[in-house]
Amino acid sequence: MTFPTNGRSSSVWMDDASELNFPPLPGDLDTEVCIIGAGIAGLTTAYLLMKEGKRVTVIDALGVAAGETGRTTAHFFPPDEWYAGLEHKFGTDKARLVAGAYASATQLVEDIVAWEAIPCSFERLDGYLYNLPGSATDLSEEFLAAKRAGVHVDFCDRVPGLSFDTGPCVRYRNQAQFHPVQYLVGLADCLVRNGVAIYGQTPASQVTQTSQGECVSTAHGQIRAETVVVATNTPFNNRVVMHTKQAGYRTYVIGVLVPKGSVPRILLWDTGDPYYYVRLQPLWHHPNHELLIVGGLDHKVGQDVHPEHRFQELEQWTRGHFPMAQSVEYQWSGEVMEPADGLAYLGRNPLDSDSVYVITGDSGNGMTHTTIGAMIIRDQLMKRPNPWITLFDPARKATHGLGEFAREQANTLSQYTDWVKGGEAESAAEIAPGQGAIVRDGTSKLAVYRDDGGGLHAVSAACTHLGCQVHWNSVERSWDCPCHGSRFGTDGAVLHGPAHTPLAAAELPAAQEEPGRAAGQPRPASPRH
Repeated sequence: MTFPTNGRSSSVWMDDASELNFPPLPGDLDTEVCIIGAGIAGLTTAYLLMKEGKRVTVIDALGVAAGETGRTTAHFFPPDEWYAGLEHKFGTDKARLVAGAYASATQLVEDIVAWEAIPCSFERLDGYLYNLPGSATDLSEEFLAAKRAGVHVDFCDRVPGLSFDTGPCVRYRNQAQFHPVQYLVGLADCLVRNGVAIYGQTPASQVTQTSQGECVSTAHGQIRAETVVVATNTPFNNRVVMHTKQAGYRTYVIGVLVPKGSVPRILLWDTGDPYYYVRLQPLWHHPNHELLIVGGLDHKVGQDVHPEHRFQELEQWTRGHFPMAQSVEYQWSGEVMEPADGLAYLGRNPLDSDSVYVITGDSGNGMTHTTIGAMIIRDQLMKRPNPWITLFDPARKATHGLGEFAREQANTLSQYTDWVKGGEAESAAEIAPGQGAIVRDGTSKLAVYRDDGGGLHAVSAACTHLGCQVHWNSVERSWDCPCHGSRFGTDGAVLHGPAHTPLAAAELPAAQEEPGRAAGQPRPASPRH
């Protein structure tokens, strides 16, 4: 099947879903609500507003589930900050509000699956949090904070049924998992049957306010709407404000065959930094096996010169803890946006009109946060009270995460020093097939990729968002911005915002082909790492 995607790796969800083909926008149109992004955030918002009788149009740069929803591990689980962290930052009352929002979002997904009869393997499961050896995390503190937040938790001696002893752990009852792409297939089918227009291959470049309302500009025409919802993982329509309050991280996943029944059907997380997370997924083409999905080892976007090593580390950890693990069937990576204070940004977009909304800052809880965002935006549009609006307000200050905020800003500023350094390769002749490197060309720098056939492709190395120098991602064969998480294809096309303009085309000087090293010979690791 043909599945549009924003990277070279492919998840089990992409390989196990019906084909999704939606045509590009045919020209200018008018609608009540224009939703930009056809992942779980966009389609859930479209579904809830469709139910309210709104006339909705959805557009996506690629297509349904082609972005980060197709790269998740699809857990519905406690916040990344855990309840002890939330209580420390926000207090018990707000931690209780978060717990209620998470429970309501999970219930809504379960209800939609039932209402629309979506075959997406939705399953309620218990989740377990345990300490890595040497961790200083006090699990009893987390247990008590979760109880105060109203979460159904237990303190256990160990996680049951595993081949290794986890030691004491917290059990969170009634969490969930599902097949995210099959869920979106079902949602998209329901939306189309009920008159919602969905257009793929339609990247939005601008949202502007006019006397007639909001105007979304695309390469295929303009969409005039009363309301715009930007559900693109990170907003492209906000140049600075939102991007100083969150940071993009790459996360890595492998899928390993295990004999059916050899691993308990649970969700599992540890307290490491970065941490590992584990779940199971049934496989229709392997009736005697299941897929053990193991993820983790996150790092800032564009800030690892050898991201392919993350898969090796995941496999090593998996085989050390799950001796029944067999072949690695899948490996993929995705991008999550980490907010400074641990809570997503859901609702009206700061410094914009009251008719523009964003859903961003998923913090690894994308399935949950995006669903909460859809509920908040529905209630704001319908002028209904919602207890979570202030809590997740995108305009809030990062007063509860100032230390993390300061560290992220310092990290971002430090990336701009790449411009005063030399290139990663002296000439394009050093770049091996299937690889890329930054090459200096006089006073400028080029991002140069050599394809598997030996052909060279050059674009400007300057990210079109705020001018940071992009870095090569060897896993996805993309150019990634280490400042704010934008990603570009080898041809310069935008794969992930906040950038919305491709990397500038560039000519590779003939002198760059003069070999300082034999063409195709691997280049050395970049000295900046």
